[in-house]
Amino acid sequence: MGGTMTAESVEHRREWPVPPLDGYTVDDLFTLPDLPPHTELIDGSLVIVSPQRNFHADVIDLLVGGLRRSAPQKFRVKREMTIVLDRRNGPEPDVSVVLADAVRGPDQTSYQALDVLLAVEVVSPESESRDRTTKPQKYAAAGIPNFWRVERDGVDGRPLVHVYELDPLTKSYVHMGMHRDRIKVDKPYAIDIDLAEIDTF
Repeated sequence: MGGTMTAESVEHRREWPVPPLDGYTVDDLFTLPDLPPHTELIDGSLVIVSPQRNFHADVIDLLVGGLRRSAPQKFRVKREMTIVLDRRNGPEPDVSVVLADAVRGPDQTSYQALDVLLAVEVVSPESESRDRTTKPQKYAAAGIPNFWRVERDGVDGRPLVHVYELDPLTKSYVHMGMHRDRIKVDKPYAIDIDLAEIDTF
């Protein structure tokens, strides 16, 4: 049975902007008022993300801390910052490694793809297709040399990290390995993170 619409319910109904005929641009992403936090732009469409789960937040904390511990001075580790790939695509990786020279100050809201060395996506149930297919394809096409996809292991619930490197000839990612208990790699720099530390969070 339907509810009754009152003047108060109409007054508090959110009015979303009508999408442009050719879709939104990254300029719209940064200037449209009242967008929810962490809204992304994919192929000219605004993607509203769901509230974070504990696993998602804990994995981000674990990886940011581990990446920062060994990052050379010329790199910086950022969480949940928009990466401008082109005019119609501004995704927000959960974690990224960028060039220190690209950091302009505390009010900065985005980075260019050419300044990104690593993009990391922690897969959530509502974003599986984007995190596994759409976004890595776009990161690769934009030339980001390294990509990690983090899944929740079905055995023990810990992070399972898939590591990819860019093939510059095909502009696609090559799967380099899967890491359960510890991720130890040398690109984009020497990294060693104990994934079991998530049990202490």
